[in-house]
Amino acid sequence: MGCLVLLSLVLITMSFRSGENGQLGGVQSAGSTVLKPFAVGFERLVQPFRDAYEWSDSLLTARSEAERLRAENRELRQRAIQSEFALQENEYLRGLQDYIDGRRFPDDFQPISAEVIGRPAGAFTQAIVIAAGSRHDVRVNDPVVTADGLVGLVTRVTPSTARIQLLTDQEAAVSAVDLPTRAEGIVRHARGTRETLVLDRVRKQDVIRIGDDVVTAGWRASGLSSLYPKGIPIGEVSSVGQTDTDLFQQVQVDPYVDFGSLDAVLVLVPTERRSR
Repeated sequence: MGCLVLLSLVLITMSFRSGENGQLGGVQSAGSTVLKPFAVGFERLVQPFRDAYEWSDSLLTARSEAERLRAENRELRQRAIQSEFALQENEYLRGLQDYIDGRRFPDDFQPISAEVIGRPAGAFTQAIVIAAGSRHDVRVNDPVVTADGLVGLVTRVTPSTARIQLLTDQEAAVSAVDLPTRAEGIVRHARGTRETLVLDRVRKQDVIRIGDDVVTAGWRASGLSSLYPKGIPIGEVSSVGQTDTDLFQQVQVDPYVDFGSLDAVLVLVPTERRSR
């Protein structure tokens, strides 16, 4: 090994001293000419393996990059969903606050805001459960509303929760009037539907038109009063009909409240109770 290293140093030194035209120049040129076919053949032999390695490396890199991009896409999608949900929730809560501050909010009542936390199971049960109860001054028979209109009535209370009977429940009923004509009736659940109401007990001589607003009557008589405040929006008249055999008109009402997407509600508490 030492001799080979020494011989290499001697040849390198002589090559530098003699230059390209020296004695070793010819030997190098001849050697290059002889070995060139072998070098070309070796290069051609190695090239497929080199290409296969580069292709495999690029494939692994591409897969890694694709997985990274997919992870970023999932994260961005989740952020977008959360942002959209927060935006919708803020708009909903802002609408409730605007309703509280506006002229449409009923006099002599104060609101208790509550989040909807559940829906009791049952094929015919139309109810929700809210995160406010007796310790928040919520009581049975308190009316419940949103900025869109009437939701229902409190039917059961615990210290921290309350059950709300929706207006679409089969047992629910509220005295109401047709706002333009003052025709009176009772809003009830429409048979055969889940979220359609009827204005029942409307006399045939009363004028009811499609598109009329129906609101709570809020009556007071002989020291008694309706459970619901006066003028709470309920819905819009969608159809009117009558037959010779019926004693009353058949008035269908589409509710303003979307009972299937309630996120938060307002429980109306009499001001005199809160001031005690």
